[in-house]
Amino acid sequence: QVQLVESGGGLVQAGGSLRLSCAASRRTFSSVGMGWFRQAPGKDREFVAAITWSATYTYYADSVKGRFTISRDNTKNTVYLQMNRLKPEDTAIYYCAAHRQTYTSDTYYLTQSGEYAYWGQGTQVTVSS
Repeated sequence: QVQLVESGGGLVQAGGSLRLSCAASRRTFSSVGMGWFRQAPGKDREFVAAITWSATYTYYADSVKGRFTISRDNTKNTVYLQMNRLKPEDTAIYYCAAHRQTYTSDTYYLTQSGEYAYWGQGTQVTVSS
């Protein structure tokens, strides 16, 4: 079992920045890809960003490309999401997730929520206009 705990959400004005963190309990954290997803009220959960187990590759949704950066520190079992130039449409609950397979770098599987086995409880991000 993997426990994921997100932190760093909050209220910020448009144009501002936030940094989300996700701490994992599992010692094998370094062997799995990690992703960030978000869900706005009345909408489906959507992919935001993902990073491979080795941090060699990162993937982003078009809506956040150039503004968000995903990174990881395998020595701390933690993945981060740096969010800059935030917009009101970024308002959502943000979830981190651990991929179900080890050592995968496939773009498709890292961007699909159904491919993730473990999820955090979510952290609210609210961007005011």
